[in-house]
Amino acid sequence: MTAARRRRTSGPPKLPVLSSPRPSGVEATAGGAITAATRPRVTLRAFTAADVVLVQSASQDPLIPLITSVPSTAGRDEALAFIERQHHRLASGAGWSFAVADAATGVGVGQIGLWPGQSSRRTGNPDTIGYWIGPDHRNRGYAGAALALLTDWAMTVQQMPRIHLYIEPWNEGSWRTAEKAGYRRDALLPSWQKVGAKWRDMYRYIRTGNEGAEPPETGARKTGPKIG
Repeated sequence: MTAARRRRTSGPPKLPVLSSPRPSGVEATAGGAITAATRPRVTLRAFTAADVVLVQSASQDPLIPLITSVPSTAGRDEALAFIERQHHRLASGAGWSFAVADAATGVGVGQIGLWPGQSSRRTGNPDTIGYWIGPDHRNRGYAGAALALLTDWAMTVQQMPRIHLYIEPWNEGSWRTAEKAGYRRDALLPSWQKVGAKWRDMYRYIRTGNEGAEPPETGARKTGPKIG
């Protein structure tokens, strides 16, 4: 039984705080060797009222409100309502919704969620992770650090044997982030997920301990529930 479903008598479940390990060593890149200390460290934590500005910024992005429950308007009340919804995800069994924060400053830079499916024995859907980074914080490595951290926690603490990501083919930045976090592209799923009013093709990425290829998915198309 996952933590998202476990009943507790001492009150509602609390979202854990996850932090990137302190960097060490040297990492080789295409541009030469860089110290691992140059990579960003992130903390995954519950959303707070201090994240209103982040949510307001994300609401102005052309894509984020279409695939999440981030409001399409930038009002403070709407942003606070989004934050309140995230607080109920774990208690309702929907999953874990974290704010991605810079570990050094504590400033919120995005959102990442772990949504149990098969491991919860409640649905036929896979266990998935979804994420976004606010427009003002992109291209700094936050998404990769957050994805690697949450994936490791999902597989070790929550004992999820396989995680799926669904990414549109045009979104090279997102699928390259997935590949750097150890995910492999498994299939191209035509007209798989509804984004706004249109059905979109999706790459399926998988992270698993089993190196064997997964069969192409053939179930019903996803309507893109706004759970983030």
